[in-house]
Amino acid sequence: MIQGVIVKKLKVVPDERGILMELLRSDDGFFEKFGQAYITSAYPGVVKAWHRHKKQVDHFACLKGMAKLALYDGRAKSKSKGELNEFFIGEHNPVLIRIPAGVWHGYKCVSETECICINLPTELYQYDRPDEERIDPHKNKIPYQWERKDR
Repeated sequence: MIQGVIVKKLKVVPDERGILMELLRSDDGFFEKFGQAYITSAYPGVVKAWHRHKKQVDHFACLKGMAKLALYDGRAKSKSKGELNEFFIGEHNPVLIRIPAGVWHGYKCVSETECICINLPTELYQYDRPDEERIDPHKNKIPYQWERKDR
């Protein structure tokens, strides 16, 4: 596992009215601070990648559909430098993934319908100077392919 990545298994509490599922609590051992919350979505087969932050830590979960979340540790001083992690997250695997600052990340919708994800980052988005670096999802030095792998 990439240094600093944490996977929190989410507990779904169903009843006849629907479900309740907590994502992130201030008493979680890895909670640092709250910056904002936002929702992002992707249509089937769409890749939204790669980006990383200098300061921001992300807390990412897929609420509807399924997503393939990929992480790559390009941090020079990390013990897990060069490591890749891949997670299938969403309705069939409700988890929250903590993505440390400096780790490249992105996701692909792997469900037949749009996937809807939520991020609870530690920082506010600064429109005039975003804490974000982006590279092309397919043409880059990250040793990862977004195509489906039939195992």
